[in-house]
Amino acid sequence: MFKPAFISLLKESAGEKYAGIALEALEKEPSTSVRLNPSKLKECPFEGAEIIPWSPYGYILKERPVFTLDPLFHAGAYYVQESSAMIVGELFRQVTKDMEGHLNVLDLCAAPGGKTTDIAVSLRERLGDNFSLIANEPVKNRYGILKGNVETWGDKRVGVVSKDPSAFGNEPMFDVIVTDVPCSGEGMFRKDPRALQEWTPELPAFCAARSKRIIADIWPALRSGGILIYSTCTFNHLENDDTVEWIARELGADIIGPEELPPSLRTKNGFLMLPGLVPGEGQYAAALRKHGEGEVLQRFPVTAGGQAAEGPMVDVDRATALRYLHGDSIKLPEDAPRGPVTISFKGLPLGPAKNLGSRCNNLYPKGKRIKMDV
Repeated sequence: MFKPAFISLLKESAGEKYAGIALEALEKEPSTSVRLNPSKLKECPFEGAEIIPWSPYGYILKERPVFTLDPLFHAGAYYVQESSAMIVGELFRQVTKDMEGHLNVLDLCAAPGGKTTDIAVSLRERLGDNFSLIANEPVKNRYGILKGNVETWGDKRVGVVSKDPSAFGNEPMFDVIVTDVPCSGEGMFRKDPRALQEWTPELPAFCAARSKRIIADIWPALRSGGILIYSTCTFNHLENDDTVEWIARELGADIIGPEELPPSLRTKNGFLMLPGLVPGEGQYAAALRKHGEGEVLQRFPVTAGGQAAEGPMVDVDRATALRYLHGDSIKLPEDAPRGPVTISFKGLPLGPAKNLGSRCNNLYPKGKRIKMDV
């Protein structure tokens, strides 16, 4: 199943013992995990879910439900995120916990939005409104997905843009930059057969070179003394430890972070979540502090990322909520307000409608409607 060159590079990067554990795990079914939105949901709605120790709101589910048919999913009450990827949020919390005042943060390669929403929760819980988080996605066809997910999550201090890293310019703008760079995707082998088929011995070196270009392009936008978090969903040292070492040496930074970040494997310059050691697909993360004295940055405005209510909320049951999300006509209770309303489920807004009494015009955006039978 696995190409000899991949096995050899994995052993080189993680050691014989851990490579063997990972290879065995990659033959098994992947797990499913979610991360709650604490501003909307306080308890996990899935029976028998297990708490993820490295994420305050993360849970591994006993089985994968049909998320499309859960109104809470469409309300942004939780985000479906691979559990290993949540280690990036934990590293972010640890290396930024002593940073004070208003923080300008950039999530550089942000689609589909898992790390953005995780970081947003951490910033909000520690700083209130005293932060600005820009989620950037350079790839245009992924930008729309990111924008939709951020809007559904609903935090007014998160803005969404689509720029090439080089377009941020040469002036320091950010206290922290998170870069989950495009990679050879070894952590996708179990979930996406194409990633396994498309992997070649040359791919990791190609991706490492691209990552260096991305980091070099965005480096001037990070203030002196600022923090860069570098991550990939791959396992090899070329894209991970070697690239982090290059950033520190060539761009001028110190590699920082805790001594351990359980349950990840401590590598030379970072932390590696390997299948078999964790139930997820795998993730690498490292943190660096840019050389120089700290600069005070100006705050910058962000476009509100939350869903704006269109009118008074009208709470509906699950069946009605699904018909609404499907784009069907619905009828609201007789005592529901007339005119513009916001359809909600369990107190969480889903979207706009216009109640005419005898019927209700469904104004849920066509691009977001459920396409499967409800």
